[in-house]
Amino acid sequence: MEFDKIKELIEAVSKSNLTRFEMEEGNLKISMRTDKDGKNVILTSPESAVAVPAVPAAAAQSAPAVKEEPASGNVVKSPLVGTFYCAPSEGADPYVKVGDVVKKGQVLGIVEAMKLMNEIESEFDGEVVEILVENEQMVEYGQPLFVIR
Repeated sequence: MEFDKIKELIEAVSKSNLTRFEMEEGNLKISMRTDKDGKNVILTSPESAVAVPAVPAAAAQSAPAVKEEPASGNVVKSPLVGTFYCAPSEGADPYVKVGDVVKKGQVLGIVEAMKLMNEIESEFDGEVVEILVENEQMVEYGQPLFVIR
């Protein structure tokens, strides 16, 4: 699909009353969703679509405080500012849970920044002993996300 056609599609969906739109054409998958504040989240990927809702303002304000002192172990930190997601899509199982054994390079979660989904990979082999963030929580650069022992 050409860029102009995608742009036209985005404008048409934005002007409509739709709250969610998904489309698949060959290897291209497009998923769009509008939250109650009217903010659009548009995700495209030639390999896999990841439909992730926008974070409502109320959810961002009620996010739990960042834990200052994580448990002892290897800490995986956020490489950028964005919104943390524990699963590849809404309603899917989380990538990892406390007690899961992980390998170096295994995906632990996603941080969405500027409408790009960035996989957070484990830097260590071991067991997830603590998850320091909640799903859809805003995270900052360098913020601890996981503790692995």
